[in-house]
Amino acid sequence: MDFLPTLWFILIAVLWTGYLFLEGFDLGVGMLMKTFARDEKERRLLLNTVGPVWDGNEVWLITAGGATFAAFPFWYASLFSSLYIPLVFVLLALIFRAVAFEYRGKVHSDIWRRTWDWAIAVGSFVAAFGIGAMLALTTTGLPLNANGDRVGGPFAWFTWYAVLGGLALVGFCLLQAGAFLALKTDGAVRHRARRLVGRWLVPALLPMAAWAIAVALQNGKAFSWALIAAAVLAAAAAWLANRKDREGLSFLSLGAFLVLGSTAIFSATFPVVLPSTLNSAWNLTVTNASSSAYTLGLMTIVAAVGVPLVLAYQAWTYWIFRKRISITHLPDPHDFAPAVGPASATGKGVAAAGGA
Repeated sequence: MDFLPTLWFILIAVLWTGYLFLEGFDLGVGMLMKTFARDEKERRLLLNTVGPVWDGNEVWLITAGGATFAAFPFWYASLFSSLYIPLVFVLLALIFRAVAFEYRGKVHSDIWRRTWDWAIAVGSFVAAFGIGAMLALTTTGLPLNANGDRVGGPFAWFTWYAVLGGLALVGFCLLQAGAFLALKTDGAVRHRARRLVGRWLVPALLPMAAWAIAVALQNGKAFSWALIAAAVLAAAAAWLANRKDREGLSFLSLGAFLVLGSTAIFSATFPVVLPSTLNSAWNLTVTNASSSAYTLGLMTIVAAVGVPLVLAYQAWTYWIFRKRISITHLPDPHDFAPAVGPASATGKGVAAAGGA
């Protein structure tokens, strides 16, 4: 099997895993805006925990999609055209979520803030569910014909595997968000977040475990089963660390669960990148779905330069904003008059400056 297609399959798997690890907790924090936070100060606290990093985390999604398009154009074409409808909803959810982060603090109004809070919560849920469904179908298959085109109606993709993948990512995001909030905050929010992890760890991780087991059963590789067993141990370590108030170890153990589970799934499907549920002879593999050797070689050179820079920048960002925060660190929202224009003389023409 060619080296470069295999290398780029591994790199794309790493990019998706990195995205789920980093974006997972901030999607989860978004979903918790309406169910976990009890008042406006707590909602602002939740937003400030992810405020410095959420948009940088989404770079991994763009990079994973772009790398798939460039390295495996047939995989990209079949997957994205087959899932056009759900991916449009994911895109809209991410747009509304991003706008809500920026807009919710611009007007000092309860109705305004509640509207954008719902946009963050619903947008985070739809994005997590849709991306989880897409990745599950990537590893379990779509009804593709010999040309790589989807067979069936616009909802032929909507299977129990899609639902399982969506629930798997939603559950993991919520749990990782709890571990992140326990690590990043102080006071009542920290203690409630720790209780959330202890109470919901098993049911939240069950769908992802079921997804990994289903893929392993289809392909039956011993290495994948060993990784699944290691992932279960990582989940147990996260539960024990949470009980002993070791929030950092709990968060990292959940990350290890994701990495091990993701590796088990991708290794079980290799060398197939997108199975056909109609005929295994029509599967897309790292060989028949890849770009030319020249394209992959050029991409490898660019990635060797760019990826370390992105990793260094994100590591620096997380280090700078590593300290805990609490509601006592947040200033009260306040109004101000614009610096220029006729309204500045009278103190009217108000815009809110409270921020997140």
